[in-house]
Amino acid sequence: MGIAERKEKQKQDIKKMILDASMKLIIDEGFENITMRKIADLIEYSPTTVYLYFKDKDEIFFHLHELGFQKMLEMNRNLPEIKNPLMRLYKMGENYINFGMQNQEFYDIMFIQQAPMDTIEKMAECNWSLGDTAIGALQNLLQECMEKGLIQKAPVEAVAMAIWGMVHGLVSLAIRNRMNKLVPKENLVSTMHASLNWLLGTIDNSFAKE
Repeated sequence: MGIAERKEKQKQDIKKMILDASMKLIIDEGFENITMRKIADLIEYSPTTVYLYFKDKDEIFFHLHELGFQKMLEMNRNLPEIKNPLMRLYKMGENYINFGMQNQEFYDIMFIQQAPMDTIEKMAECNWSLGDTAIGALQNLLQECMEKGLIQKAPVEAVAMAIWGMVHGLVSLAIRNRMNKLVPKENLVSTMHASLNWLLGTIDNSFAKE
């Protein structure tokens, strides 16, 4: 390994240390208690070093949000093996719920905390490419289901947002302990299935009136 490669590896190692330490602090102390100094203390570097890699906490949260999407995509990597697109759709919903419940801090950063979006707004391209990719995959799957006559036809973008909103609502309420009396956490997937059955069975009527 040459000098340049060694330096690059060291840079990536320190960056990973910062992100790992940040996630540990989030889990242990919560978002509101994270500071650049606490992160530096945990990895035993100076705050100046942390600022060399990330200009502020929002940028750290943005990179953690990207890691979260990578983890979620990994859970979906076997979806193409399911030939029936409708079954693939249900499995995608199951994976989303399982990801959110198993990775609550990542889910919070990805879909609830404002910090990553603030960083995106400051970027030159100002677009949420990871979010667009995720919703695009859902839209493509819905389009395939409609073309094969497995669900009623309707505007794909609107149906995708309705489904995402429903599943996101289940996960968000569950990780904030708002659903315990109504839906135990172990019943989230079956509740999602029932909700999806109802939604896909009624979407056509709502759009037919327009």
